[in-house]
Amino acid sequence: MANTTAMNPPRGACTQCWFHAYASREAHARLGPREDCPQCVDHMKHCHPEHLIVR
Repeated sequence: MANTTAMNPPRGACTQCWFHAYASREAHARLGPREDCPQCVDHMKHCHPEHLIVR
């Protein structure tokens, strides 16, 4: 289970990036060794979707 920090991003932060940073093992558990997370790669290419930013 993710910790409280991972589940409560501050205002202006992307919820997905925040969760992947603070609950990395849970968010990336299904990935193999040296495999990139598709969601993280998508964010690196296309930036943060507006609906994921905490207001």
